[in-house]
Amino acid sequence: MVDIAYLLAMGGTYKKVTAGDVIFFEGNNCNFYYQLVSGKVRWANFNKEGKEYLHMVVEPGECFGELPLFDGGCYAATAIADEDSLIIKLQKATFHQLLEEHPDIHFSFSKLLAQRLRFKFFMLTELLHNEPEERIKSLISYLWQHKHNVCTECGKLKLTRQQIANMTCLRVETVIRVMRHMHQRGEILIRKGRVFFGESVSFLEEKRPC
Repeated sequence: MVDIAYLLAMGGTYKKVTAGDVIFFEGNNCNFYYQLVSGKVRWANFNKEGKEYLHMVVEPGECFGELPLFDGGCYAATAIADEDSLIIKLQKATFHQLLEEHPDIHFSFSKLLAQRLRFKFFMLTELLHNEPEERIKSLISYLWQHKHNVCTECGKLKLTRQQIANMTCLRVETVIRVMRHMHQRGEILIRKGRVFFGESVSFLEEKRPC
């Protein structure tokens, strides 16, 4: 979202985290703006039994946990490093200064918040469907259209079956079975455990969220 050189010039600092490290917990106070430099971070909620609902998998160059920077509340979800990662963080007060001095950056964040809110509405609507296949197809279609969590060159899905299950509120066994059937019908390609898809796959043309 923000040029790293500029973040460093404003006092931003790097932070290394290892796979499994919690960067912040749901309910914690927000003191920093976080942006992923390398690695992978997931953003999720957990119930009392430890069941996970996955909101998104953050990719390098993306920010995360930005909501309380704007409304002054606590973190709405927990951020966990999925692999060894490098993060750059900036003090909350300095981040506000950045927005005041650069209206274009402020507008970019407004657009980002709107996009993420729209995705939440999209997922909530999809969860109303009883058919697991519809949920999975809709999610994959959305990710491809928005070029998120996919390799745009080869069409490889960067999410695991477990992560898809956590995003669609399905059992991982259900996701594996549905995706195997989709592979058999030629809707996706599963090769060495990796899932590939592209614009030529018929179901990707069925739903186009605005």
